[in-house]
Amino acid sequence: MLLTLVTAALAIVGTLLGSIVSGRFQERAAERSVRVNHGEAIRRDRLEAVTALACAVSDHRRAMWMRGDAVLKGAGSERIEALRGESHMTRSAVTRPLVALRVLIEDQAVRAAADEMITLTYALRDAHATTEALTAAREAAKVAHDAFVNAAAGYLSRTA
Repeated sequence: MLLTLVTAALAIVGTLLGSIVSGRFQERAAERSVRVNHGEAIRRDRLEAVTALACAVSDHRRAMWMRGDAVLKGAGSERIEALRGESHMTRSAVTRPLVALRVLIEDQAVRAAADEMITLTYALRDAHATTEALTAAREAAKVAHDAFVNAAAGYLSRTA
């Protein structure tokens, strides 16, 4: 009888220990899954911020080129006003992805490349003295855009 009680007690203790160990393994697997999912979400958000900023700046660069070109070609005041309104909207559209990039990416090289891209794109506003000046400003903005994309791609590949 004592042997039966000891055997039953050992079986109960073994079952409880097995449940505890199994539960701990499941808990660790769940924590690992949450970390992986969080990492994937952050990476996806960073990629979206980079992409949205690059697109918004490209749209603004195009709008500023069209506005400057219209001024140089002596377009009517209605056309210039319409292009000014469009350029104001595209400039405003740069703000949201820039804020997202600053919140999600702490890498100084990526931030500096973004700042340079934006500064050179905004410089198109004052570059419509001649077609050559406007073209040079647009080309400088394009080069800065490509440098930003390359810096962001390098950062994203390192943090993958």
